[in-house]
Amino acid sequence: MAVPRPRLIDLSHEIEHGMVTYRGLPAPAISDWLSRDASTARYAPGTTFQIGKMELVANTGTYIDAPFHRYAGGHDIAGYALEVVADLPGVVIRVSGVARAVDRARFEGQELKGKAVLVHSGWDRHWRTDTYSSGQHPFVTKDAAEYLATAGAALVGIDSFNIDDDKDGTRPAHTILLGAGIAIVEHMTRLSELPDRDFRFFAVPPRVKGMGSFPVRAFAIVS
Repeated sequence: MAVPRPRLIDLSHEIEHGMVTYRGLPAPAISDWLSRDASTARYAPGTTFQIGKMELVANTGTYIDAPFHRYAGGHDIAGYALEVVADLPGVVIRVSGVARAVDRARFEGQELKGKAVLVHSGWDRHWRTDTYSSGQHPFVTKDAAEYLATAGAALVGIDSFNIDDDKDGTRPAHTILLGAGIAIVEHMTRLSELPDRDFRFFAVPPRVKGMGSFPVRAFAIVS
């Protein structure tokens, strides 16, 4: 009898020309550096290539934050070891329909040590609408971030506009989690398709030096 194959669930938003992730930041510009038509002059008849060009800020689409995003002395995206961002046991915390502020009570009683803790708020349903960046998104409170750090979470993700209340200039969740070396993944999607636990999570950026954030292809493997 055939063994069922594990399912791969993509948890990332697509990146395309002109899209807005974070209101106030420039949209990505995607174009050809070498178009397929132009390449005909370089290669044998019938052989064509396309080489693309992209200009984007690091906080585009679904992205991961490294400590350097918040702290000048923190490690950058290239400094993430694979075991910190790949093949992590995952747990989903369901907060859809509750108050905007996701406090520590939502995480208490869960085994979080060494896990990717993904906060499912359902806010991704507003992606690329005015509501998404309206300042009404769910966020993780300071006391919740302190609890996650103490509990030893390896990574914290959320399907929302920001893991912090964007009206709070101190950014306590970023400050606490990145200060503890805990990776943050923002603007996730499709967390509703994950089980509450018993899956493996991946959010691997390229090894780019000098960057505090970078887009990722976040996904989960569900047995």
